[in-house]
Amino acid sequence: MAVKAATVLFFAIFALVSGLLSLDSESSFTVTHSFSMYRICKSLEIENGHMLTKHPDKCRFPHGHTRKVEFIIEAEELDDHQMVCDFKIIKEAVGEWLDIFDHALCMNTADPAYTEFKSRYGERIIGFENQDPTTELMARTIFDHASQSLIDYAARNDPRYRLATGVRLVRVRVWETSSSWAEFEQSL
Repeated sequence: MAVKAATVLFFAIFALVSGLLSLDSESSFTVTHSFSMYRICKSLEIENGHMLTKHPDKCRFPHGHTRKVEFIIEAEELDDHQMVCDFKIIKEAVGEWLDIFDHALCMNTADPAYTEFKSRYGERIIGFENQDPTTELMARTIFDHASQSLIDYAARNDPRYRLATGVRLVRVRVWETSSSWAEFEQSL
């Protein structure tokens, strides 16, 4: 119980110092700022393989997954159409690039077989520089590209599907199986 009280006290002090709460003359708290956020999620699927050179078991061999990739987008305000953004924007901004992973094999460039696979299968082999292409690293790679793609899309100012100011990619979640996923979220 003492830990719970200390936690509540800590957050109350933090909120006061941050300006999120104010203390009035009757020693009661008033919320001075509220945070509300709208979020949407667009999912795309790819068939993708990888091999994990550093893995001690079966995953060190080539194997594949039906991967669901989720893009979580947020905004404090809705656009003129009462949306965070149209789902078509996400597909248009990242879909074509994400297709490079479809029916491709991701490999560590340090894997002894990488050079042979790359020469044999060309662009269908995607190298991860001296790193195993884990689902965690794939989530980070996709997040980094998708973030920039949405910025680029907004700069185009497409008259049909505008991306409002303040819309941002929150996280990318990559499902490896129906029960296992990894995600990447940029800290602010």
